Parts: sequence; structure tokens; C-alpha cells
Amino acid sequence: MSTQADHGHELIPRPEQTPDALRTALAVVDPGRLDEMQATKDDAFTKAVEWQSLSPVRSWVLTWARDIEIARRPALSSRFTQAQSRLEHENPAIAEEALRELSAVLDEAMKAVRG
Repeated sequence: MSTQADHGHELIPRPEQTPDALRTALAVVDPGRLDEMQATKDDAFTKAVEWQSLSPVRSWVLTWARDIEIARRPALSSRFTQAQSRLEHENPAIAEEALRELSAVLDEAMKAVRG
């Protein structure tokens, strides 16, 4: 569910948490990552079989749902990009603040997709 502040400021609606829906959404908001998505999906499914557990698949779905949540919301995406660009700043205080902001963005996105 989107917050009131985000209403009308999303590139696409939040996708269902299925591989096909996530792939379709990623193709719109960040198509350059489609190969990465497929590679991590293949890895998750391989681990699921090896471990006899759905845990890797669940993790894959949540990770991509989170990343798509960030990409589909321009304000959140901007915060994410700005924080990433300052992570290796020569001033440790700026780098630490960037890390806190990056963590806050990831937490906000994960909270949104977990509903």
C-alpha cells in the first residue's frame, strides 16, 4: 500500500510478488537490470532445490520487490542514488550519514512491500 505522500508519484503500481509480475515491473522501471534479475533468480531456484527449502526463493522475491519499490517511486529512488553517491565520501561524517540514509531507504521500501 502506498503512503499518502506517494500517491500519484509512482511510475507504476506496486507489482504482485510473483516472478512474472516482478519481471514485468522491472522491465518498465529499470530494464538494464533484467539480466541480473534472471541470474539471481536462477541462483535462488538452484539453492532452493539443493537446500530443499523455499527460503532462497522467498528472499529473491523480497529483494526484487524492494528494489522495484525503490525504482518505481522517484523520490525514494533519488534518495537512494544520492546516498549511494556519498558512501565513499572522503569526509567520514558524510559517508556515515549516507549509510544511515541508504539504510533508511532500504527499510522504507522493505516495509512497503511487506505490507
